[in-house]
Amino acid sequence: MCRGNDAEDFILHHPLSIIRFPLVSLNIHAILEKSTIYRRRERFGRVTDRLGLGEVYGGTIERIRAQSGDRSRLGMEALMWVSHAERPLRADELCHALAVELGSTEFNADNIPSISTLVGCCQGLITVDKESSIVRLVHFMLQKYLSVNPDIFSTPHSAMAEICLTYLNSEQVKAIPTDPSPNLHHTPFLEYCSLYWGVHAKEELSQCAKSLALELFRGYDGHISAQLLSRQVDHLYLEDSGRASPLSGLHCASFFGIAELVAAFIEMECYDINGGYFGGYTPLSWAARNGHQQVVEILLERGEISPDKPNDNGETPFWGAAENGHQGVVKMLLRREEVNLDKADNYGRTPLWPAAWGGHEGVVKILLGREVNPDRQDKDGRTPLSCSAENGHEEVVKMLLACEGVNPDKSDNFGRTPLLHAAWDGREGVVKILLQRGEVRPDKQCDTGQTPLSYAAQRGHEEVVKILLGGEEINPTGRMAVAKHHSRMLLSMDMREWRKYYSGGKKPTSTDQQT
Repeated sequence: MCRGNDAEDFILHHPLSIIRFPLVSLNIHAILEKSTIYRRRERFGRVTDRLGLGEVYGGTIERIRAQSGDRSRLGMEALMWVSHAERPLRADELCHALAVELGSTEFNADNIPSISTLVGCCQGLITVDKESSIVRLVHFMLQKYLSVNPDIFSTPHSAMAEICLTYLNSEQVKAIPTDPSPNLHHTPFLEYCSLYWGVHAKEELSQCAKSLALELFRGYDGHISAQLLSRQVDHLYLEDSGRASPLSGLHCASFFGIAELVAAFIEMECYDINGGYFGGYTPLSWAARNGHQQVVEILLERGEISPDKPNDNGETPFWGAAENGHQGVVKMLLRREEVNLDKADNYGRTPLWPAAWGGHEGVVKILLGREVNPDRQDKDGRTPLSCSAENGHEEVVKMLLACEGVNPDKSDNFGRTPLLHAAWDGREGVVKILLQRGEVRPDKQCDTGQTPLSYAAQRGHEEVVKILLGGEEINPTGRMAVAKHHSRMLLSMDMREWRKYYSGGKKPTSTDQQT
């Protein structure tokens, strides 16, 4: 006979296993129901083995599904939301999501389950952080398990889009005024729905979600969700400019990239396809900037489209596509004769400039194969080479240096060369590439008297200092404003001593160090 506490004693003597694998607690009853010590230990070994976790998760999900009444639905839906949400959900958001009833225009607060009920329905697979109230899966391996077993949930994103849109179309939400500071205390799920319904709908769009979205768009300009999305877009794209204005339905669908909704909206013929809402961004601007090729194709097929219309900053749809490295959209727009691929924005930056800044090699290659000026300066005197050097995009730097007419030592309006920008940010690879060019003067000063060496020393980029000291044209006694550490010592060091030091020799001394 096997004593009843054998398994408990075994678990107590293996606390590290329990800590490493919190899901073991879900299977304690399965261990205890085994009749012999051998079988109990065998079961425990499978539970604590990573390869055996799938069995634990699968068994727990089956127990969730087998629950009676509404508990099965609540458990599986809670697990779906926690594992597929675009950001971690708070407990109140999750509870409101599970209270929504599809087909109802009223949100019933009496239908909101408690978070303790949801945790119980999930059989321990979710947990709530006490400090942040964030609901999480109990273990990161559970997320992997759910990812490799997509059949556990049937079309989760379309289901989530339907829930979000039903919530937004409820009478309670539609009654919320679009004040500058609306009271959202009683609608905690509103922000998530407003910002992410489109993300779920793009992933999977059901006919139900499509109908609900078109219903939302009928009064979208005055809907609180349009205001919340506009604020988020203003923060992400316009750096909190304060110019946020509600998006139209067509702008919203284009922003999220939901092709079916864009096509349906156009068929309704109640839109301004070139309307510049929200900082002058047209529907095509949003689709191009976010890389939504299907939407771009639909919009370009309309005869009245203006494919090169700039926003308030002078950025065209092509400019936005280049900035974000969307090669497919760039190629599509290049087929239109009206598109000027060398058109500068209000700051004098052509599409090549943001493409080089972001290190988008494919887009840079496309543009350099066309008739663009590869060395054009913006209003601050910065060139595409200057900004790609600053950000350490070595391949882009090489492509630009291979272009005829590019001056690798061109200064901006403040006297800063590409080498100086690279040295300031510690871009070792770019510094090496630039120093190979004979036109580059490694000791050239900017308007404040700083050199690449002084900037590298000031910022503590020791490897860049080593590279620069390897050159014959470096003056280590140049002016170094606010320099620290190496830069203070450089003021009084002999060139040969410093080169010896950075080659692994004895660190030189100086009167500067002794004072």
